[in-house]
Amino acid sequence: MDKDDEQLLRGRVYGADHDDPRQGPQRGRNYAELVGGPLDGLLLDITGRTPEEISGGVALETELGQFGPGARALYDPRPGDPMFFDWAGDAP
Repeated sequence: MDKDDEQLLRGRVYGADHDDPRQGPQRGRNYAELVGGPLDGLLLDITGRTPEEISGGVALETELGQFGPGARALYDPRPGDPMFFDWAGDAP
């Protein structure tokens, strides 16, 4: 991923169409910022997730990780600040 790719992803919501500005962050929704790894800077919608679901972390499908298309980037909530999910590695 180059700097242009990184800039395109910053401030966007994971899973949203990056060409549609209406799919950016929405009022009344809760987001955690993804930190590090291939999805750095994206926002993850955590609205409605229980504390138990949040504490388990996430495996997010991405083409940008170490294993290419169909692989997953693993993110865990930051201890003491679940509004940030830190990259924990990639999985096939």
